[in-house]
Amino acid sequence: MKAVGFKKSLPIEEENSFIEFETEQPRPEPKDIMVRIQAVSVNPVDYKIRQSAAKEVLDTPKIIGWDAAGIVQDVGAEVTMFQKGDEVWYSGDLTRPGCNAEYQVVDERLVSLKPKNLNWQEAAAMPLTTLTAWECIFDRMHISRDSGEDKNILIIGGAGGVGSIAIQLLKKLTKLEVIATASRKETADWCKELGADKVVNHYELDKELPEENSIHYILNFADTSGHWENMARLIAPEGAISCVVNTTEKVDLNLLKNKSVSFHWELMFTRPKFQTSSRIRQHEILDETRKLFESEQLKTTLEKHFEGLKAGTFKEVHKLQESGESIGKNVIVF
Repeated sequence: MKAVGFKKSLPIEEENSFIEFETEQPRPEPKDIMVRIQAVSVNPVDYKIRQSAAKEVLDTPKIIGWDAAGIVQDVGAEVTMFQKGDEVWYSGDLTRPGCNAEYQVVDERLVSLKPKNLNWQEAAAMPLTTLTAWECIFDRMHISRDSGEDKNILIIGGAGGVGSIAIQLLKKLTKLEVIATASRKETADWCKELGADKVVNHYELDKELPEENSIHYILNFADTSGHWENMARLIAPEGAISCVVNTTEKVDLNLLKNKSVSFHWELMFTRPKFQTSSRIRQHEILDETRKLFESEQLKTTLEKHFEGLKAGTFKEVHKLQESGESIGKNVIVF
């Protein structure tokens, strides 16, 4: 099968930062399905792994990519939820070869049927960010459905992939006031269009949100270290903070102690990586959000799509992602 990958971590401008190659088609393990990929999405995790996973030259190219939509071509002996011909969407497992290839095998417990009303690129844009946002809100911070009246939540990085779907989930499934951050007019407009009640500039939180202890929940999808002191200042007593981005320097957890604030890391790949007993939750989350898309309560955050399982296409999209100027999701259609 054809795939796109890399043998050494190189700047995206380098000729061999991505290469096209042929490799053996994967075979499903007992609980796996094999999917013919129709479209994939590119996320920050992709370029971060491309930049760091191969400091020395690898013997065989590494295939990355963990956001896909496609058609089931084969199933393992113990698969019960899918059959050949099913149209599916999923993010997958960081410890296995990714989806930047013609075919991929993935554990059925991480997969759901694709929303019928979304095309391939619209569907491929959503699994990783939807799972991340849902796990932050409902599984990590334990916010209850239909709760949150007279409370609020701050989303730092509202116009990014995760922030874009988090705004929608919160507006449709809770009663929380949603405050999103954005630093440009186009990103602020994007957040408002998705339903944010208020948009503030994350570079001016001191000015735009001056009142201490005024935010009940904080979702940080951008810069944990850079916003730490403001988060500690803003969070209300007994509030909760969830972050998805590694700290670039030490942060002072003691700033949260007097207010008994809970802090939650979220990594969508934890469940598949450690094969936790709760990994079926990813199937359940994707299936529930599938129904929300089909009933048009949620909409895809696809912003741009590109064509072709080609090294040049992946270079173009990774360069856009690394620029920090991306809004919503970027998808490649094969």
